[in-house]
This record gives sequence, structure tokens and C-alpha cells, in this order.
Amino acid sequence: MRAAEVKRGNVIEHDGRVWQVRGVERSAAQGRGGNVTFRFTLYSVPGAQKFDLSLRSDDDVREVELLRRAANFSYMDGDAFVFMDNEDYTPHTLDAAVLGDDADFVVEGVDGYFVQIIDDTAVGLQIPQTVTLEVTETAPEMKGATATKRAKPAKLSNGIEVLVPEYISNGEKIIINTATREFSGRA
Repeated sequence: MRAAEVKRGNVIEHDGRVWQVRGVERSAAQGRGGNVTFRFTLYSVPGAQKFDLSLRSDDDVREVELLRRAANFSYMDGDAFVFMDNEDYTPHTLDAAVLGDDADFVVEGVDGYFVQIIDDTAVGLQIPQTVTLEVTETAPEMKGATATKRAKPAKLSNGIEVLVPEYISNGEKIIINTATREFSGRA
């Protein structure tokens, strides 16, 4: 396919690596005979490393087929996470290094995980926008704290620590935004 045909969400190969297109900017030619240039914001699959690429509109790009399969976390196999496909129950194994920081949000009983597959091989994981976790350790609630906007640290059931409002107490279930790793509300 030509660079002019690439759209947001496509998966392409560049320099031997696989990238997902997250943004496309078109810059018009200046003056006579100028060529239209496209600037792509790419993220590696797996790993989600950002990369900016500029191509002329008639440059060739190789598209890669990336399947997204809904799956649920099943169990740990050493350092690897095993996900069970929701439709055909195929197990997909992903190494902890592939997940990176997203591994903090792989929790049993959470829906919304999508295993990314290229050529029948699991290469990445798309995690849900939010996950519900339990507060396991935080300072006790202070009287009258509901009117204040101060935050306190809280340790969650998955081991990470986030800042929560003062009125949150041990045992409560809270919603965490997985992109910002911040408190989003009570569950």
C-alpha cells in the first residue's frame, strides 16, 4: 500500500519492526512540483515505544495483519502471563517483558483485555481503560475529610501505590485509570 492510503489504526512494518499507526498528519506541498508528505505517529507492537516517521505520499508501506482477540487472564506460568481466548479457549502466553508496566493491571476476573496476534503468535496486550482494585493499606479516614481535596497514599491489591482522597479506607474497591495510573472513583 502507498503511504497516502495508511489510516489511523493500521499496523505496518518499518525497518523490520511492527508498528501501529496512532496519528497521521498530512502536510501539503509548497510551490510547484512539491510532493505531499505524511507524518505518522507510530507505536511499536509489542512494547509501545513511540516513533515518528515521515513519508512521501507515493512511498510504499507494507501492511501487517494484526488480530485482536478478547481474552481473560488465566494464570502465571513462571514470568509469563497466560490469557484464555474468550471465543475458542486458546491459551495465549505473553512474557512479562512484553507487557512492561501494563503487567501491573493484569488481574483475574477483569474483562476488556485484548491479545494482539500477528501470524498466529501473541505479540502484545491491550489493557482496559480502567480496572477495579481493592485498597489493602492506607491511613485511616479523617473526620471531615470529605470536604477536603487532599490525597493520601494507598497500596492496592495488585501491589502498586496510588494517591487517593482522604475519605477512602482499607477494603474499599476503587477504579484506577490504567493510562495515568491515577484514582478515578469508587467502584
